[in-house]
Amino acid sequence: MAEHEIDAELVRKAQKGDKTAFDLLVRKYQHRIAAVVSRFVRDHGECQDVVQDSFIKAFRSLPGFRGDSQFYTWMYRIAVNTAKNHLASQKRRPGADVEIEDAEFIDGGVYVQDNDTPEQELLREEVAQVVSKALAALPDEIRQAITLREMEGLSYEEIAEVMGSPVGTVRSRIFRAREAIDARLRPLYEQQRVRP
Repeated sequence: MAEHEIDAELVRKAQKGDKTAFDLLVRKYQHRIAAVVSRFVRDHGECQDVVQDSFIKAFRSLPGFRGDSQFYTWMYRIAVNTAKNHLASQKRRPGADVEIEDAEFIDGGVYVQDNDTPEQELLREEVAQVVSKALAALPDEIRQAITLREMEGLSYEEIAEVMGSPVGTVRSRIFRAREAIDARLRPLYEQQRVRP
């Protein structure tokens, strides 16, 4: 049975009142949802509260979930909206300082090994900082699209669903994000080529 089929079955059971089924969905996705929320809400305690609120909202809205999207996609959308509403209620904006701890998706996938030299580790840190700054400079909808694609691993169709945009718009946003990030990384890589 495929992952989305398992989720769909758990959702069906939860909609019929099986609280254990919903609890299994919470356990399965709580860490991924916490990672999503932490990009908006930096304080750990606040982040956990927003995650809990997100699952409560999902539980209350579950009878209306028709299964047009996968459960995680639906849950992701609830979590992002809950995090943004939380910040708005506190008169704060989502942090433009969203950091990427992994810059592996840039430049064709640079995979970091545990046995990196100090120079390679330094380069990796520099790349992560440049990517983080490049992301912070992007408009919200472009940053969200690239984050959903590269950090969350969602398909273009799932991203379109989450963002309420056509797939073509999602592709365009991701392309623009990659171009902006590549433009910021190019000088760093050129500098590395020049070094002896």
